[in-house]
Amino acid sequence: MAPVLRLGAALTQALLLAQALLPAAAQDVPGDCHQYTNRSCEECLKNVTCLWCASSGRCMEYPIRRVLPPADLCELRSARWGVCWVNFEALIIAMSVVGGVILIMLGVCCCCWCRCKTKSKKLDKDDERAAREREKRRVRQEERRAEMKSRHDEIRRKYGLFKEENPYAKFEN
Repeated sequence: MAPVLRLGAALTQALLLAQALLPAAAQDVPGDCHQYTNRSCEECLKNVTCLWCASSGRCMEYPIRRVLPPADLCELRSARWGVCWVNFEALIIAMSVVGGVILIMLGVCCCCWCRCKTKSKKLDKDDERAAREREKRRVRQEERRAEMKSRHDEIRRKYGLFKEENPYAKFEN
């Protein structure tokens, strides 16, 4: 039982220290939002847990269980949270537009990247095919040259015009 009491005392001291160190705006208790009703939006939104309804001039706690405040609490076009100059309706529209533009840009980038990959593969295949054809032409050219040389050598031998490597070889025997 004694360790539990010590732990509870340590937690209490830590909370008191944290409360002393935090700025005044963050110290507001969540139930404090109603005291800023019929004041200004800036005063209400100093506490991050508060929601300002511009149409009614009410300051209320933000319904944290829901993403958007329900219409019976405050209309989206009148609801302000975080900053006074942006309402939820404009925020939703702006975020939708920005999200859509980002998705479209990602789609275009993916399409361009895939097209470039396909083109490079096609170019690689074309380059390989061209290299094979060049090699085939070179081999055929060499075969033709060798064939022509053998024909010319045969004609030279027939008519005695064949140049031997050592022209004096016939006189040695």
